[in-house]
Amino acid sequence: MPGFEIFGDEERIEVQDVLDTGILFRYGFDQARKGHWKAKTFEAELAKRVGAGYCLLCSSGTAALNIALASCGVGAGDEVIVPPFTFIATIEAVLNAGAVPVFAEIDDTLCLDPGAVEAVISPRTKAVLTVHMCGSMARIDEIRMLCDQKGLILIEDACQAVGGSFQGKSLGTFGRMGCFSFDAVKTITCGEGGGVVTNDKSLYLKADAYADHGHDHIGDDRGLEGHANLGMNFRISELNAAVGLAQLRKLDLMLEKQRSHKKAIKAALADIPGISFRKIPDKKGDSATFLSFFLPDASVTRKIAHDLGQAGVDGCFYWYENNWHYIRQWDHLKKLQTSARLAIQLLENCPDYQQLNLPQSDGIMSRTISMLIKLSWTEQELVQRIDKMTEVIKA
Repeated sequence: MPGFEIFGDEERIEVQDVLDTGILFRYGFDQARKGHWKAKTFEAELAKRVGAGYCLLCSSGTAALNIALASCGVGAGDEVIVPPFTFIATIEAVLNAGAVPVFAEIDDTLCLDPGAVEAVISPRTKAVLTVHMCGSMARIDEIRMLCDQKGLILIEDACQAVGGSFQGKSLGTFGRMGCFSFDAVKTITCGEGGGVVTNDKSLYLKADAYADHGHDHIGDDRGLEGHANLGMNFRISELNAAVGLAQLRKLDLMLEKQRSHKKAIKAALADIPGISFRKIPDKKGDSATFLSFFLPDASVTRKIAHDLGQAGVDGCFYWYENNWHYIRQWDHLKKLQTSARLAIQLLENCPDYQQLNLPQSDGIMSRTISMLIKLSWTEQELVQRIDKMTEVIKA
């Protein structure tokens, strides 16, 4: 990752098809588009690839999360269990639904700990929004079983895990709906784009309408379409979909490169004292976008993360002090700072996020470094990276 590393003629041809027709809107203009339906084709191919009955493309992974929550009926006052290690969009989508994010601890998968999820279930819990972080999977079989037992909706944020699987089943297809991101730095990139998948036709129809102001998309005259419900504008354009379509067709190549590069680096680090690796419930299903490893304590981890950067080993993230992906530095969330009053601020069950205590997650994240696995590394660059990493970590 990311897919822009291998842009080529495939993407240019798909984009040129759209420009030649002049039709950038994904709906209608049937004659003018001359048979080119990039969004529809992308949806069909992605659904087939992940083994889902239905797929809807949208404008971003954030949009996908909003669509999934709305389609599943998550709304005002509902509690949604979420991890503290994710991109903030996961939490923002819950807040935008008028629901209450309830944080549960992660474990050494860097994803939700099923036992911790069970511990925070309340009578107001409506859903679990599990995130397959950094390209690998949560203990999704256990989480799904728990949701089934408790009557909870399971939604998967697989925005960072396209191409990943667990026991042969694609991530994003274990819950009621699964969400993907195709933004500028994802494995498959559209620049901006996302998608939701489901096997439930009724959920798909709700999503299809909600993402386009409630249009039911029945018939060939947009002005005469019905409106089953209110919605938003989360549409993807044909230009974005064209890029993503070409990228999707390269996914096997991307996964092969990522897995090969990750395997080489992990093997080189495995014998270094003090290093251990993230637990991956199904190693065959790892999309291998990151190599995440643990060091003995926070001070050692902080120093090595700094020294790797100084040595020119780019793409190494110490999430514990990162403003994007771990709750520790999310002051805007803790204070619920927003340009509009959030509905949850009026609810009795709104937690005080400034008092949130997640010792298990802090203990894991303070010892974690994640290194981005690039598609474009040459053999020489890979060898040089391994040499620099081993030198820094052994020092």
